[in-house]
Amino acid sequence: MPVLRYRSVFISDLHLGTKDAHSEQLLDFLRHLQCDHLYLLGDVIDLWKARSGWNWSPLSHNVMHMILDKARNGTKVTYVPGNHDESFRGYVDTVFEGIHIAMEAEHITSDGRRFLLVHGDEFDNAVRHSRILHALGSWAYDVLLIVNRWQNNYRRRCGLGYWSLAGYLKQRAGQARRHINNYEHAAAHEAMNRGFDGIVCGHVHHAACREIQGVEYFNTGDWVESCSAIVEHSDGRMQLLHWPLEREALLDNAMPCRPVAGLAA
Repeated sequence: MPVLRYRSVFISDLHLGTKDAHSEQLLDFLRHLQCDHLYLLGDVIDLWKARSGWNWSPLSHNVMHMILDKARNGTKVTYVPGNHDESFRGYVDTVFEGIHIAMEAEHITSDGRRFLLVHGDEFDNAVRHSRILHALGSWAYDVLLIVNRWQNNYRRRCGLGYWSLAGYLKQRAGQARRHINNYEHAAAHEAMNRGFDGIVCGHVHHAACREIQGVEYFNTGDWVESCSAIVEHSDGRMQLLHWPLEREALLDNAMPCRPVAGLAA
């Protein structure tokens, strides 16, 4: 089985327990993945949905089992809880089955750059200052994801690949673009003020890698719309990957290897 080898991998916003979590795609990615560091930057398990529409599938269980296997077999796994799994923030500075739980983390790349790692809801004014506003936004987003699910079911029946309606609309809606831009600048400003070279975060479901006022800004995206991750190569180079879109090209360039612990087919 071809194995993708990276020094570090950063993912967030898995939202396991929801109907829209792309657990099958995530499991496929994890099966082919080998890395020294795996960072889970929040909203891994969607505890908000547990109150209303919990949808914990066997695939969700398999994803968690795969992550635990990696932690037990040499991968350093760090978990920074987000706002949808904020209950786990009560367990920061503890280790569970080899997974280190932290409010935030620092990562030093192989070429010496320092990155602040957070979920990122602290930069989102809608979450921090208005629960009602956020609830309305969350409701609209849930409706959009339902439409997104229906249209992708239709695309599959027609033999077409996955396409994110939610991501398309966010790119073109002026208010959404402004919100994301403000978020990105707030995150970069925090990293700059604290002396970091860059920041890796999630939360807004908008994968990105860009430079903002001399600060390297990386957003992991999510596994609800984009199925994306940030990876660090052995030389310290950081890269944004979109698994469904780039899967075949990545695996074609990967070296074939016998399955190792945590990477069973």
